Formats: sequence, structure tokens, C-alpha cells
Amino acid sequence: MILDNPAALRAAVPSDARLIGLDVGAKTIGLALSDTRLIIASPLDTIRRRRFRDDAAALLKLVDEHGVGGAVIGLPLALDGRDSPRTQSVRAFARNLMALRDLPAAFWDERLSTAAVTREMIAADLSRRRRGEIVDKVAAAYILQGCLNAMPGSTL
Repeated sequence: MILDNPAALRAAVPSDARLIGLDVGAKTIGLALSDTRLIIASPLDTIRRRRFRDDAAALLKLVDEHGVGGAVIGLPLALDGRDSPRTQSVRAFARNLMALRDLPAAFWDERLSTAAVTREMIAADLSRRRRGEIVDKVAAAYILQGCLNAMPGSTL
């Protein structure tokens, strides 16, 4: 079920469950994981996109392995805040995923998340190759952390 806001997501997630953050791209899906207290997001993995069925199977395997009780899905809105073809694709991915497993989920505005993460990696003097290897999962952590920070009771 797709929820409207971080407060509704927090209320729907079972206690001691984690949230998974998704940065759904055309070629990859960046993944991040929260702690069970829903305070800190950490990069987890990157799934190289193939067919939806394969992508969903890999994602749901990680959901089961890590005790995930909900998802935060980055929504790539246009800079003016409107939907774009990419936004529609991410919404369709979420609908299809929820048809397989009805996890509570919320969309989180991810405008410029990859750019912000890339800037920080450049400032940390990471090589272009290393940035390419980790940018998607770090962007997923950035998206998830933004949502965690907006949740009621957040200490950050």
C-alpha cells in the first residue's frame, strides 16, 4: 500500500522492522537499509536491472533477509515538481511491486539526490570508477535518510 507521508509510513511499519530505500533507475536500482529504530540509513546494494520479475525477486529476497517492514521509493519529479515520464515509470514499478508483496511504502522526492551525493563523493576525492560503483546505493541512502528525518519522533 502506498501511503501519503512519512508519519503514515512510520505508523504502518511493525516495531523492530527496517525500511528499505529504493532509487529506481532505468539501468539499476540502488538500495539502502534503515536500522530497526528507523533513525539511520545505510547503503545496501545495487541491483542491475533486467526484467521486472528478476528485479522484484532480487529485491524481495533482500526484504526477507533483512526484516524489512516498509519501503521508501525515490520519486524523480521534474524540477518544477511535476510528474515526468521517469516519474510515471517509477510509480508503475511501485504498483507492480506492491502487487507481489503488499508492503507499506511511501514515495520521497528525490530531485537532485544523485547530484548531491556525487558532489560529496567528489569532495571526498573518490575516483570516477569508485563513484560509479556506489552512487546508486548511496543515493538510495540519501533518499531514505531524508524520509527518516521527516518522520515524527526523529532525533536528527
